[in-house]
Order: sequence, then structure tokens, then C-alpha cells
Amino acid sequence: MKVVIVFNHPYEKSYCNAILEAVTEGLKEANHEVDLIHLDNDEFDPVMRAKDLKAFVTGSRNPEESYKLLDPQVKDYKNRLENAEHLIFIFPIWWELMPALTKGFIDKLIFPGIAYDFNPKGNRMMKKLNLSGVTMITTMNTPKLLYRILFGNAIKKAMLLGTFWKMGYKNRKWINLNMVKSASDEKRKTWLVDIKRKFAKKNL
Repeated sequence: MKVVIVFNHPYEKSYCNAILEAVTEGLKEANHEVDLIHLDNDEFDPVMRAKDLKAFVTGSRNPEESYKLLDPQVKDYKNRLENAEHLIFIFPIWWELMPALTKGFIDKLIFPGIAYDFNPKGNRMMKKLNLSGVTMITTMNTPKLLYRILFGNAIKKAMLLGTFWKMGYKNRKWINLNMVKSASDEKRKTWLVDIKRKFAKKNL
């Protein structure tokens, strides 16, 4: 299976980087093909500019014109997403949501003509990518219960429900590691072992 990982964390020694390593090792053990999109290293521009919005608006009715408006980096990401069979996001939760680069990736890549199209009536999204599933792995320092009760699992609603459920992608999973900063070294090592084992499987 070809797996695209969208990674976002600017600090190379972060726990998210350790997660990325564990996920990658697990996937390779199961003979999956891994394609890493490292938004920070790529210096991805997350800002939705006028030409990007025009591409979004024309994506469904005029894909060729929309494609011309995309910058080279977005075109590259588009081609890689279209070849993916599973999509994995890895990022920290900051102020209850995703960092700017991840949000920009959603804004610029998850739009008509790439990730979905509309039905003939224009009132329902239909998935376009050949994805068997989407997995989101996040870290945060907020207690899990507090994040669920007070903030309503905001990132889950924004990404897996508000984005991928809306488009019709059924296999959606969220692995959320909370209180990471205060977790013991033993706990952190256990998480990494569990994550590596989870992705060392044929079916994700």
C-alpha cells in the first residue's frame, strides 16, 4: 500500500518526530511504500492567496484552468495525494487546533478537483482520491477529558468530521497522545512501541 504522511513540526527533536520515525518503521516492516510530505522542511506556504482561491472556485467546473493557477509545490503535493492509498497526518495540537502549515495544506489541497467533486446537483461532495483511509496522529499537553468536554475534541471535528467525513471517506482514525510534556520517559517509549506495532500491519 502506498502511504502518504503529511508531517508538521518545526523542531527536529520533538516528540512528533519520534512518532514519525515509529510510524515509518512500522509501515516499512509491513512493506508499505512511504511518501513523506514534510511541510516544515519544504517551507510550504500555507497562505490562501487570491490565485489559490480562484483555483478553488474554478476547480469543479474547469479543472484545467484551476490546475494552471496552482503553484509548483501544490501541484507536486496534488500528484502525490492522487497516488496515495492511505493518508496519515502527524502534528501537535496548538491552541486546540492544528498548526498553520497543516491548516494551509487542507486549504490548498483539499478542494474541488483534487480531493472531491460535487454531485450533478451541486449539493453533496463526492470523494475523488483513491484513499482507503485517513489517520490523524496528534500530541497535546491538555488533559484528554478536558479537551473532550470543554473543547469538544475540536481537532477531530475539524479534520475527520468537518473535512474527510463530509467528503465521504469512511475509514477515519484519530490517535491522540495527551499530557505529552509531563509524561514519563517510560510512557513515551511505550507509546512509540504501540504506534510502530499499529502501523506494522498490512491493513491500516
